[in-house]
Amino acid sequence: MCPMTHITKGANTLVPATALRVAVGRQDVPGAPVVDASALLLDAAGKVRGDTDFVFYNQPAHPSGAVRHAGRADGGGQLAEWLEVDLPRVEPAVQRVLIAGSCDGGVFGQVPGLYVQALTPEGGVVAHYAVTDASSETAFVLGEFYRRNGEWKFRAVGQGYDSGLAGLATDFGIAVEEPAPVPIPVPAPAAPVPAPAPAPAPAVPAPVPAPVDAVPHAFGPEFPPYTQRGHGNGVVSVDVPLPPGPVVVEAWHEGDGYFGMHTLGRRNKDEDLVYNSTLRDFRGRALVQPPQNRPLRLRVEADNDWTVLVQPLSVLRRLGTAPLTGYGPEVVAYTGTAADLDVDFAGDEDGQGYFGLKSLDADRLHDLDDNDLLVNDTDRLRQTVPLPDGPLVLMLEADGPWQLAARPLPVFDQTAAQAAGVYTGRGGKTVTLVNPAPGRPALLEYAFGDTGALFGHQVRLLDEYDDEEEFLQGNRHGNHGRTVLFRAGEPQVRLKLADVGDWTLRLLPIEQAPALTGPAEGRGSTVFRHDGPPMLLGLRRTTSDEGELSTRTVQADGQTRISADTAGRRRPVVGPVWVSPAGYCYVQVSAPEETGWRLEPADLATVPVLGTLVEGQGYGVVRHTGPEAEVMVKHEPRGMLDLPVLWELDERLEPVRRISTASGLQRLPGGYLQMRTSGRWTLQARG
Repeated sequence: MCPMTHITKGANTLVPATALRVAVGRQDVPGAPVVDASALLLDAAGKVRGDTDFVFYNQPAHPSGAVRHAGRADGGGQLAEWLEVDLPRVEPAVQRVLIAGSCDGGVFGQVPGLYVQALTPEGGVVAHYAVTDASSETAFVLGEFYRRNGEWKFRAVGQGYDSGLAGLATDFGIAVEEPAPVPIPVPAPAAPVPAPAPAPAPAVPAPVPAPVDAVPHAFGPEFPPYTQRGHGNGVVSVDVPLPPGPVVVEAWHEGDGYFGMHTLGRRNKDEDLVYNSTLRDFRGRALVQPPQNRPLRLRVEADNDWTVLVQPLSVLRRLGTAPLTGYGPEVVAYTGTAADLDVDFAGDEDGQGYFGLKSLDADRLHDLDDNDLLVNDTDRLRQTVPLPDGPLVLMLEADGPWQLAARPLPVFDQTAAQAAGVYTGRGGKTVTLVNPAPGRPALLEYAFGDTGALFGHQVRLLDEYDDEEEFLQGNRHGNHGRTVLFRAGEPQVRLKLADVGDWTLRLLPIEQAPALTGPAEGRGSTVFRHDGPPMLLGLRRTTSDEGELSTRTVQADGQTRISADTAGRRRPVVGPVWVSPAGYCYVQVSAPEETGWRLEPADLATVPVLGTLVEGQGYGVVRHTGPEAEVMVKHEPRGMLDLPVLWELDERLEPVRRISTASGLQRLPGGYLQMRTSGRWTLQARG
């Protein structure tokens, strides 16, 4: 068997336990975003042990000497940032070394030819993964080296982050100034699903019950199946005409050993990876797009006897409400309405292994890469993911037994919801909420069922062009709480709900927001009304958790500004509450429902005055009574990405200008100033 160096997302390959050189590269195209490479060393819990476990251009070497950032090089139309990973020197406590990239000046969808490649000291390629599905991400976990049974392997991960390097770093335990979402614990893994006995010969699959509202759909034209058998390495050349569109390539491999398959291109070289498995008595189905104007050719790598069948899409098993089980890679058809898809994966023989699930609309079958990734995970899992309306084709990659079951969503009655001001449903959906008092804001009381998604539910505001703006997120705002909607008095808004189970959205009059007239305590997300002059607002945590906790000032015209953020700590912080000329505003408290808090309003007379020296930690407000002057800003960061962000406030305490995000000598204007950070800081006037 030849070593499999070119792998696809989710696949893995053995690598030699030696000093490897790793390139994070792209094509050298003028104007393309810059890609910076980094590495994170993770323990058995999947977290860094400290900031030194993060290696990047500003911290180019790990204390152990096992990982180094080796700089950038170009040539041959390629640009690459290089990392050196000395696997024998990796400490025993480190189980995984993640290779990541961050994008400067754009998103990864604009990066041409992105790839990660590992080489031996002699220059031999031991792993190569080309990223083909990047879009709006600004950070990427490209791959990882991990220990398995005393050996090292490399896995192509391909996990993107829209929240940039800060979001990626926080996910693995690195503190930042504006913390990224704290992962919600994943439910206990599923019990193993019994694997069906391998079939000794081709057979027509048994019919599966379909949802009542499923509609017949022909996914492609019919043609006689093509079959070829062999032993060991071989080439399958389909020398019969195939109609346009994808075909099902089914493969069987007898006994133990390796089975792999690639499509062959015009130059008779490997193109797309179809199979890469060591499952005993392997059985699998995959979609392949045959080339135009030439035969479909497939290269097989195998240790034993094998059979390859090329068939029309009519052979696909149909997913319905009854559980559908399988073992290994598979392609499934779904023709029902929008549903929750319950996914169980029992793992490989060690309870581990990879499971991937992609969805492809029937009208996009001409482009197999134009799919939606639903699951991309390792080890045993039990998840629920949303399915849109069919007809769909579901493509599975699995290293063991799995089970799927669809639960169609109830029909949503928009008219009844608008009349009652209560909108209910289950699963992902775009909902239009109608303002019961146009021209004024309203309270939105929400409740979301937990689906076990990493960051909890996701709710985004959609504008007229379908551009999205983050509105609610589970780990930041909790599954239950209140917020302000129709902030600019809009007649209606559209909310896009994702990663949700059962949900309820209830509209209430804004007058039900209680007045903030003194100290207040509570839990979770809620809204207060403040009538009166600008003031300071102290914020502190009353529970021992480290969940998100922040306050914002919300104006009746829709403007909103951060007031204070605890950054997951118990230390109290102080922020401004700015008031419009109308003389009032709303105060939004954002926190998970288990996080307790206390608000303490304070008069502006309590603002510390910048004389010679003012110091603090976390968010704070300072008053500079003199004219513009030079002030020394000193900052002790709490985490590697913690910056001292200094803002100028006007007389109503509205943030009007960001002055600086750096330590050192700064020219500060007279008036009120706000410091936004997690670390310690001092402001010292010169002289």
